[in-house]
Amino acid sequence: MFQPFKNNRRDFLRNASGGFAMTAFAGICGNLHAETDDPLASRSSHFDAAADCVIFLYATGGVSHVDTFDHKPQLAKDHGKSITASRWLNKTGEFKRYLIKSRWGFQQYGENGIWVSDLFPNIAGVIDDICVLNAMHCESDGHDKGTLAAHTGSAQFARPSIGSWVSYGLGTVNQNLPSFMVLAPAAPYAGAQTWASDFLPGCHQGTHVIPGAEPVANIAPRVATRGLQQMELGLLRRLNRSHQGERTEDRAINARIRSFETAFGMQQAAPEAFDLSGETQETLDLYGMDKNETTGFGWQCLMARRLAERGVRFIELIDVGSNSNWDSHGNMADHERLAKNIDKPISGLIRDLKRRGMLERTLIVWTSEFGRTPFNASAEHPGREHHNFSFTSWMAGGGVQGGIAYGKSDEHGIMAVEDSAHTHDLHATILHQLGLDHERLTYRYAGRDFRLTDVHGDVLHNILS
Repeated sequence: MFQPFKNNRRDFLRNASGGFAMTAFAGICGNLHAETDDPLASRSSHFDAAADCVIFLYATGGVSHVDTFDHKPQLAKDHGKSITASRWLNKTGEFKRYLIKSRWGFQQYGENGIWVSDLFPNIAGVIDDICVLNAMHCESDGHDKGTLAAHTGSAQFARPSIGSWVSYGLGTVNQNLPSFMVLAPAAPYAGAQTWASDFLPGCHQGTHVIPGAEPVANIAPRVATRGLQQMELGLLRRLNRSHQGERTEDRAINARIRSFETAFGMQQAAPEAFDLSGETQETLDLYGMDKNETTGFGWQCLMARRLAERGVRFIELIDVGSNSNWDSHGNMADHERLAKNIDKPISGLIRDLKRRGMLERTLIVWTSEFGRTPFNASAEHPGREHHNFSFTSWMAGGGVQGGIAYGKSDEHGIMAVEDSAHTHDLHATILHQLGLDHERLTYRYAGRDFRLTDVHGDVLHNILS
C-alpha cells in the first residue's frame, strides 16, 4: 500500500522561496477547510466510510441494456411486433416502432443466477462480486447532456465532476499524486468538462492521463539538479507573489502557483506509479495485457489498481472517446468489438483487487450515459437509438452487495418499473460509501450552496452490505 515520500510537497514548499510557497498554497482554495493549510490534505469523512476510493468505469456512447445485463425473453418472443413509443430521437409524441430482440444469448451465472449476455463471459465469472442496477434512468437522451449528467449531475449546466467533489470532500492520501485522475485515450462527449472542477477550486480538477509511452508528459525535470530546480521554482513563486499582490482575487495566479507544487510532487511519484516492470506475467495475463503494452483498457485497469494502492481517491477510466464508441445507431455488431475490449480487463481488475484484499475498500462503478431502444423504425433495422428511460449500470466492492440484480424494467426493457434509480441516486450512493453525505457536501458559489445531487438523490440502501 501507499508509503509517503520522505521529501514530499509540503517539505518542498516550506524550503522553497523562504516559505512563501506554503503560505501562498494555504490560500489557493480559499477558506475551503479551515482546519488545514493544505486543501488536498486527507480529511475526515462525515461518517465511517465503507470505501477509500472509487474506480469509475465509463463506457462512452450509450451501452444497450437489453443486449448486456437486462435479459428480456419477452422481447425475443415479441420480435417484430409494433408498439407506440412516446419518445424518439430526442422528440416526444406517438411513434409506431417495432420491437427488436437481442442478437446475443444470455446465461445465468453465480450463486443467485444473475443474467449476463454472452458479450461478457469474463465479467460473468465475477458476477458474485457485482450488483447490477437494471432500472437506471436519466433526463436526457443526448450524448453531451447525458455525459455531463453522468459525471456532474447536471445535463443543462457546467458543474464540477463527481471526482472533483470527492477530491474537495476528502483530499488525497498521497500528497505527491493528484486526488482525481482520468485515464482516457480520448475525451468523451462534452470533452474535458467531464473531469473539470468548474466553480470548485482548480486544485480539484481531474488530471488527464493519456495511455501511451509517455502517459504524463514532461514529467522529467529539465534542470541538472533538484537544488537548481528548487531555486528556479522559488524565483517563479516570488515573481508570482509580486504579481499576485496587485491582483489578490485572481484565481489564475493561485492556480499557477499550485501547478508548480503539483508538478514537483508528480516528478517523484508518477514515474514509479506508471512503471509496470515489477508486475508479474501472471498479473499482466489477468488483465489481458502484453508485457510491453502501454495502451488499451487492460493497461488502464492495471494502472487504476496501482493508483488506488498509492492513495488516489477517484480514478476514472474511459474506454473510448466520442468516436467509434457504443453509439451503435447503424449496427449493433459494434457492441461485440467494444465488449471484447473491456470484458477481460474489468474482470481482471475485480479479481486482482479481491486477491490483494483491496476490493472491500475500493468501489468500482460501471456506467454509460444511457441505454439503447429495444425498438426501431423497422424490425429489420440492425441498430438501436438512444434511450434514457431505462438502462443498466453496476457497482462492485466498497461495501456494495455482490451477486444481486436490483431494479427491473418492463418486459421489453422500455421503462424502469421497479426500484428505479436516477443518476442522482447513483451519485448519492457513491458519496455515501466514501463516508460523505451528499446533502452536506456543499460549496457556496454565486450566493447559493451547490451540491453534486442538486436538490435530489437518495442513497440506495437496499444494495449496501
